[in-house]
Amino acid sequence: MQHKDYFKDKKITVLGLGLLGRGVGDVEFLAQSGANLIVTDLKPSTQLRPSLQKLRKFKNIKYVLGKHRLEDFKGRDMILKSASVPLDSPYIKEAKKNKIPVEMSAALVTRLSPAKIIGITGTRGKSTVTQMIYEILQQGLSLLGVTPVAKIFLGGNVRGIATLPLLKKAKKGDIIVMELDSWQLQGFGESKISPHIAVFTNLLRDHMNYYKGSMSKYFQDKANIYKYQKKGDYLIAGKEITKKIKAKKIVPKALPNPPAGGWKLKIAGEHNRENAALALEAAKKVGVSERVVKKVLENFKSVEGRLEYMKTVKGVKIYNDNNATTPDATIMALKALGSKKKNIVLIMGGADKGLDMIKLLKEIKKYCKTVVLLSGTGTDKLKTIWLSDSQIVDNLKDAVKLAIQESKKDDIILFSPAFASFGLFKNEYDRNDQFVGIIKKLK
Repeated sequence: MQHKDYFKDKKITVLGLGLLGRGVGDVEFLAQSGANLIVTDLKPSTQLRPSLQKLRKFKNIKYVLGKHRLEDFKGRDMILKSASVPLDSPYIKEAKKNKIPVEMSAALVTRLSPAKIIGITGTRGKSTVTQMIYEILQQGLSLLGVTPVAKIFLGGNVRGIATLPLLKKAKKGDIIVMELDSWQLQGFGESKISPHIAVFTNLLRDHMNYYKGSMSKYFQDKANIYKYQKKGDYLIAGKEITKKIKAKKIVPKALPNPPAGGWKLKIAGEHNRENAALALEAAKKVGVSERVVKKVLENFKSVEGRLEYMKTVKGVKIYNDNNATTPDATIMALKALGSKKKNIVLIMGGADKGLDMIKLLKEIKKYCKTVVLLSGTGTDKLKTIWLSDSQIVDNLKDAVKLAIQESKKDDIILFSPAFASFGLFKNEYDRNDQFVGIIKKLK
């Protein structure tokens, strides 16, 4: 069935439009496909103006903004739920009570697309591994002078990229590389599907505020990436995570440092050698040789906001690790960049996610000469208990200014928050963009 035939004249309620581009792209695709749409979002129209502007030409969209209404979850053919909306939402419960299917874009594409799906999840490293695999498949053959037959697409939890339009773009023989967070994987659980190739980087404590402290519930959502795989599928994991699986399981070791093996990666950290090993295995499963993978990965640079080298100012190296929203992530950054010199000036802090900070604080004492704290509910706990001598600022500009004052030649300024962005920022992308803008202006 063609995608237009599947969605044409269907009455669809889209729960969550947002400002990141993914929701807008999905709604645009559905409108072009002839669906009868209700788009509802808790944000008012004033906050959603950029998204609404992009959709203004469509006459088959009705908006309910600043609120949700139970009536919009009755008498519909489908509900398309954004990843941030919990499955126990009263509106989702209303839809299910009325026997209306609740879909999520990544799961819907995985179910309907004829393309091969490579799905990547994990607490840390999924964005880096996703980008590695995408670049290997996109660039690898052309770097060797071979024109690839298949087209390669990105989807899932990728900034600014809508997933549903891939139903129109990706054909049989093409490959979709899809980053999947735990919320998107709820949709896979609902549909009882898993991608052909599943990559599971690791499982660390995160989102405990959402999962009410239950690692089991968090893992169950993540596990949907492999739970419904069949014989002939592949699970590539950073470590042993399950024994009950029909797919073939591969647990690779980190790529060796030179001279053993000779993988000269530009990205720092042992964790990135583990990420690269996962990307290598995934690429091999779609027929890419190790020689091609090596050529691409040795030129691979950090993904934005993931231990990304920005610039050197007066002998001080500056790194952007904005997407480190957990203590484990910041620990990885400290271990990757740190030395016995204790020459790291760390900028961290933000909103509490209910995670234990004790291990991080031990690593801070080992590697950091000083810490600059951004205000937030999590920061308040640290200030009271552990980092009483650190200064708290309420904006990134002041944080960077203070970090520069505290640093000298051969030091490292590391922006690795270890907390969520809520409070000072619209979202983690806003936090990233603010930091990047400030650093670009430095001379």
